[in-house]
Amino acid sequence: MKHMKLFTGNSNPKLAADVCAYLGSEVGKAEVGTFSDGEVCVELQENVRGMDCFVLQSTSAPANTHLMELLIMVDALRRSSAKRITAVIPYYGYARQDRKVEPRAPITAKLVADLITAAGTDRVLCIDLHAGQIQGFFNLPVDNLYGTPVLLRAIRDRIGNDVTVISPDAGGVERARAYAKRLDASLAIIDKRRERANVAEVLHIIGDVQDRVCVMVDDMVDTAGTLTEGARALMKAGAREVWAVVTHPILSGPAIKRLEESPIREMIVADTVPLRPQAEDCPKLRVVSFSELLGEAIRRINNEESVSSLFI
Repeated sequence: MKHMKLFTGNSNPKLAADVCAYLGSEVGKAEVGTFSDGEVCVELQENVRGMDCFVLQSTSAPANTHLMELLIMVDALRRSSAKRITAVIPYYGYARQDRKVEPRAPITAKLVADLITAAGTDRVLCIDLHAGQIQGFFNLPVDNLYGTPVLLRAIRDRIGNDVTVISPDAGGVERARAYAKRLDASLAIIDKRRERANVAEVLHIIGDVQDRVCVMVDDMVDTAGTLTEGARALMKAGAREVWAVVTHPILSGPAIKRLEESPIREMIVADTVPLRPQAEDCPKLRVVSFSELLGEAIRRINNEESVSSLFI
């Protein structure tokens, strides 16, 4: 690695350490805490002048605190004469409001993109953005890595034949199709209607799931209402068993209880977001690491090499 430093806030220090282990380096020294009134306080404890700096920080819960840590760390690096600053955001929060779906609604995905840009970021590296068009909200280079290859390796040897990949809604069809193509599986869609945030009603299933192994794929799981209700609908429609594959395990509120009571056999998730303490003992959760994927992307960016092969 050439004149490179990787820093992290408090959102996912383990992932940052794993990425540095892959790169053969150490996490940059920085003190990231708060003043007594809750304001974020950042102090870089090593020289970064002329360095290629990366800040690994998911904007996961508490989202506001972790977002401010990211912005302030980027500002600190810029004012310390870093040559280039890359925001490595494994989970890009505030992405669910990526367009106006009703009058007088904000577009928070664009607002956060503007904040990250204004802080002094030179480029952004993400994994499985909630909506691909968020890349266009930035006026700087954005690499949106796909977690599909890593997650596929985790499930390929654990499922049997007669597989059907399930998209939990119409918006996830493209993602589900990518899984189905690589698994040589059929595709089905759950038609749902969301009455309000975090509440989903399953209407019916488009596709054949009778006596099939169903693999539901999604980019994030928050309260797990969509996945668990979808799993029940699939079992009612004659599915043999139901698996779930999700990149970002937010798992807030009643998510763990719903998962444990659901017919989902196992949910495979990534480490883009650290599991809540209540989730660590859940027998239905299996975590796979994205540290090698992120580490390789960072290595290539630092060496000015192509990262296009990582999108396959």
